[in-house]
Amino acid sequence: MNLPLLNKEKIFQLLFKRFNGRFLTLKDLPHPNTFKDMTKAAKRVVKAIKNGEKITLIGDYDVDGVVATTIVRKFFNDIGVDLDWIIPNRFRDGYGINAKILERVEANLIITVDNGIAALEAGNICKEKGIDLIITDHHNIGTTLPQAFAIVNQKQSDCPFEFKEICGAQIAWYFIAALSKELKVKYDLKGLLAYVALAIVADIMPLNGINRAMLLAGMQLLNQNLYPFIEALKELNNIKTIDSQTIGFYIAPLLNSAGRLSDAALASEFLLSQTKEEAIILLEELNSFNNERKNLERKITTEALKLASSTDDFILVKGRGWSEGVVGIVAARLAQKLKKPVVVVTCKEGICKGSGRSWGNCDLFTLMQEASTLFEKFGGHKMAIGVSFKETKFEEIKHLLNQKAKEKCKNKDFIDDAILGILPFSEISLELFEMIKKFEPFGEANPTPKFISKNVEVLFVASVGKNNEHKRYKLKEGNRIINAIEFRSNSTIEAGQKIDIIYTLAKNEFNNEISIDLYIEELINSSTNC
Repeated sequence: MNLPLLNKEKIFQLLFKRFNGRFLTLKDLPHPNTFKDMTKAAKRVVKAIKNGEKITLIGDYDVDGVVATTIVRKFFNDIGVDLDWIIPNRFRDGYGINAKILERVEANLIITVDNGIAALEAGNICKEKGIDLIITDHHNIGTTLPQAFAIVNQKQSDCPFEFKEICGAQIAWYFIAALSKELKVKYDLKGLLAYVALAIVADIMPLNGINRAMLLAGMQLLNQNLYPFIEALKELNNIKTIDSQTIGFYIAPLLNSAGRLSDAALASEFLLSQTKEEAIILLEELNSFNNERKNLERKITTEALKLASSTDDFILVKGRGWSEGVVGIVAARLAQKLKKPVVVVTCKEGICKGSGRSWGNCDLFTLMQEASTLFEKFGGHKMAIGVSFKETKFEEIKHLLNQKAKEKCKNKDFIDDAILGILPFSEISLELFEMIKKFEPFGEANPTPKFISKNVEVLFVASVGKNNEHKRYKLKEGNRIINAIEFRSNSTIEAGQKIDIIYTLAKNEFNNEISIDLYIEELINSSTNC
């Protein structure tokens, strides 16, 4: 890696460049009517409301789908209009709007959120039954669009909406903005951004452009204790501050656990709790699901890792009895550990169903399209996909995707763009740390800045933690000595050695004293040419 030597000014320039030289605010949000079919869809809903038609909302069981469902439910509740709603049960109903779901729906108008763009069969059924179908979805579009009255999806080639990488809850928010305008009702659209913030992080949207603006506004609201579900989280789960890490590592898995192990409707009810007491009751149930999810995840990850071949460029593994609701998390764990795209499936009665996660430069959706004729169902986006196929196709799919990954996914050439350059210890300061914080929230497309320091002397090393799984260091470079920690360390570094390190900065406040410590990401050979 040929990386620059850094100081505070250079770091500022590199971080600001991520945003194309401009931080967007809520004032920069495009108008709802810049979505293709948005006005058409909103007018149809208004007509249905005025004529007393039966409207059914169909969502999805992940956080994005739950939040999108919750947003639309809240709006209809607040304006006093009846709305039937369904979040499909992963185990009973399958994904999104489908023939099985439609068997129990009696409606004049169906609205989808965070699903529907691949629902060709469901579109045909709606047309045959004379049901108007409005699809709002953000996922990538296949070669054929479903039959529908209106399709609101920013990835349509003739959709002028500028920002293409947004989640389903953001489109649902825009849909409510268009509806409130058509209904001529004043509505607190900004208040809904607290919910949208959860989905932006959970669905791994790039944290720049309007995504950053909407997330910042949403997190500000979440930290004002305006919502009973947040009061419950702070009291029962001891969550103090809501930031992107809190959402990504604590709240999102908690909400997801309902859909992964039982029914995602519980998560939507939790988000719409009217009182803290009601929210606490629902949170206790979610915590129970989440603990069960963690245990399953650990077990399946261990089993799946044993099946993954180190020589493959694309990892496809299958198991029996694995929870369909947990394999997506396992895929994410394996992708991070193996640094390869991963799909994990569970097979039953000749059908394999599962999820995939990408890594590095690999566009997982485009890659999976190479085998689309072998799938029963397939959908998703660059970073994550869902898939089902006949078990007899397993080896053929595995061979084809390995071949295509070798051609298309140049992960061996992947350079972590979070690494900004070489940072001398002499440049590390509280002032630098506070400057970097101004570029938060960090996440997809705006990763936490990482740095390299070279030829660092190890003065002290000790194992720490409950099972001594972490290592604490005292490091010296130049005339500066800094404390560092490496979590889940396997290193054999000893005092007296010289090393190169990749790390992030952390603020340590102890006994009213503030210092900047290092969180070590990787220890590398000091002879590496950086």
